[in-house]
Amino acid sequence: MLRPLVLALILSAPAGAADLLDLQRLLAQGRCSGCRLQDADLVHAELQQADLRGAHLGGANLSRASLRQADLSGADLRQAVLLGADLSGADLRGANLSGADLRQADLTGARLDREALSSSHWQGARGIPASASSYADLHNRGVDAAIKGKHPEAEQRFSDAIGRRPDAAISWLARGIARGEQGRELQAAADLNQAARLYRQGGEEALADELDAAAQKLREAPKRQKGNGWGSAVLGGAAGVLKQLAPYALKMMGQGLL
Repeated sequence: MLRPLVLALILSAPAGAADLLDLQRLLAQGRCSGCRLQDADLVHAELQQADLRGAHLGGANLSRASLRQADLSGADLRQAVLLGADLSGADLRGANLSGADLRQADLTGARLDREALSSSHWQGARGIPASASSYADLHNRGVDAAIKGKHPEAEQRFSDAIGRRPDAAISWLARGIARGEQGRELQAAADLNQAARLYRQGGEEALADELDAAAQKLREAPKRQKGNGWGSAVLGGAAGVLKQLAPYALKMMGQGLL
């Protein structure tokens, strides 16, 4: 499974809390269900298709490891480091990923439980299905993209969030902002109207009126050069303030701070 030099380095290194016999069995046979591998150093390990069902990998360092199509179902991966790991096609159903570092990992085609990544770190990870993230994760990811000026990405994340919670007025407003920043006035206006309807249902009449007025201005606005975004002539007054503050307020609300 591993190149001889890498295998020698791993076996010569302290195993920490890992059981050395379990570690040797995994590296030699590629299967070790239920193994005790806490805090094991498996950086760059080649463990594609490995059987690690129910393995205890809490705190293990699997940075840049190849775990393509590995069976990690039911594994304990709490606080495990999987930075840049290849987990494409891996089975992670039932795995505990609390506090796991999955930044820059490849999760394309991986099987994950619903909201499995809600308590892990996955910035820059690829191939994450929307179902694996919580509403707040998706929403805040959109906020981060919006703050960085990545409006197409922000739009997609807010769409994912809306898919999870269609009644979340704040995400409709956020997507309207993202679409407006791309110069797509009619779609932005539709999102603002939907946000207004939801806010009105919640008794926030003044805010709903402001959003409906902003949506009407968008529909009536003369064509502007593509990419110019909203423009001060379209959103003024309270709606203009919302446009400036919404991305930050959204993040706070997604984290339960508002």
